[in-house]
This record gives sequence, C-alpha cells and structure tokens, in this order.
Amino acid sequence: MADSAFQTHYRNEHIAVFEQDYSVLRMTCVQEAVIKGNQAVFLVSGSGGLSAVTRGVNGLIPYSTVENVQNTATLQEFHAPYERTGFNIFASQGDQRRIMQKASVAVLNRNIDQVIMDELDTATLTTGSAVTANLTLVIKSKVILGNNEVPTTEEDNMFAVISPAFEGYLMQVPEFSSADYVEIKPFVGPAKRMRRWAGVNWIIHPNVPGVGTSSESCFMYHKNAMGHAANSKEMQVFVDYDSKQDLSWSRASLWHGAKKLQNSGIVKMVHDGSAFVAS
Repeated sequence: MADSAFQTHYRNEHIAVFEQDYSVLRMTCVQEAVIKGNQAVFLVSGSGGLSAVTRGVNGLIPYSTVENVQNTATLQEFHAPYERTGFNIFASQGDQRRIMQKASVAVLNRNIDQVIMDELDTATLTTGSAVTANLTLVIKSKVILGNNEVPTTEEDNMFAVISPAFEGYLMQVPEFSSADYVEIKPFVGPAKRMRRWAGVNWIIHPNVPGVGTSSESCFMYHKNAMGHAANSKEMQVFVDYDSKQDLSWSRASLWHGAKKLQNSGIVKMVHDGSAFVAS
C-alpha cells in the first residue's frame, strides 16, 4: 500500500503567452480623433514644387494656386470579444476574467498596427532587390527620402519599422553598435521599444510583412506621410457578467482607419531575413 498521497498545486497567477500586446505604430502617424462620421479627411497642402517667377513681358506677375490634396481614411469597426461560462471560470486555473480582458486589449492593439502596416505596404518607393541589412541600405533609404524633399533632419518625426532579423544585422554594423559612434549602446542596458540612431527612430516589429522570409518589407518614413484616425472615445474595453446565461464576457472595440498621405515620404526597405529563422 502506498505511503504517500501526493497533492498537485496549481499556480493561481497566469503566465502571459508570447505575443504582441501593444501598439507602437500609432504614434508614428498624424493622428485625428473623429467626432462624427465614418471618414476622416487629411489635407496635404504645398507649393506644388513651383519656382519663383519674374514679371511677364506684359508687366504682370503670373500667379499660381496652392496645391491641396485631400486624403480620406475610412473608419471600420473592429472588435475583440471573448466569453466563458460560469462553470468554465469556476473550474479553470487562474483569473479567467482578467485573462479575457487582457486578451481583448492585445488583439485590438495588434489590429491597430496591422491596419497601419497594411497601408505602409502600399508605398511604391523601394530600395530594390532584397538584401541583408547594412549601412548602405540605411543610407540609401534616407537619401531616397531626402531626394524627395522630405525633411529628414526632423529626428522626432523620422521612423523606421524593421524586423528582428533586420536589427540582428544592424547589431553587427559598428556604426550602429560601437561606443565610438553612438551614445546609446544597444548591447548595454535594458531593451527599448524604440532606439534613435542615424537621425531615425527605429522600431523592431515582429509582424512586418513577410517577416522571417527572404523578402521582408521594412519601412522608413516621415510622420507626415501616414495618417491614423480613430473614434473620439478611443478604445472601449468592457468586462461584465450575464446572470441570465451565467456567462462572463469581455470586449474591446475601436473604430479606426489608416491612410497613406504622401507616397514620397515612405521607403520600403526590402530585406532578406531568411538566415535568421529557427532550424
């Protein structure tokens, strides 16, 4: 007869699964809080690239009109709902209501980034065939923007969204990691969601188009090239209990949309990240 009656202990606090649960791209766009309606119109205005003029042979100064371009972001409603029965919550390990709430927020935050990423992916300026990240690729991308009169000296408004593999190659570039070139050393100190280097704010994103393949789409752009609009109340997060059906539920909702405002302000850096995948 056994002389022990072993007991199994279940930890009440849950451990979060590995997944992106925050949005980092929204702050890289021109933002608009929509009060009413399902569309937000962003106005992009400028001189149209015209040069200064002199008086004509008739003695009059020839006038032109300012160029105005209206870009419309159409809002869509997005939801992240979960529900569980009272028995499932009672019989399951951990705080299931809190887990559902966090899951709803995580799903919607990923959706914000995905909508913005899909719009970035419509950019037509590229660096050419896929290569592995190097200093030349970074400089080429910034030069392309500069040639299009993008104010690349505005460091607060310059962003690059790259894959983990892109960052992996940059880590091997002395100009990116060496103390002789940079003040903020990537190999020292805590990891940061954004790192400023070469006049650009670099964001490592796990969900760039084609991540982990030989044709990843990474982006360098100016903030004024992208717009994002959302309902004025921002994200709605609800957790409640339905006593009639003995159900607990959570729902996060947001009405939002993204729109490319200036194609000339976005460069798609085509990157080969296939070497940095699990074997």
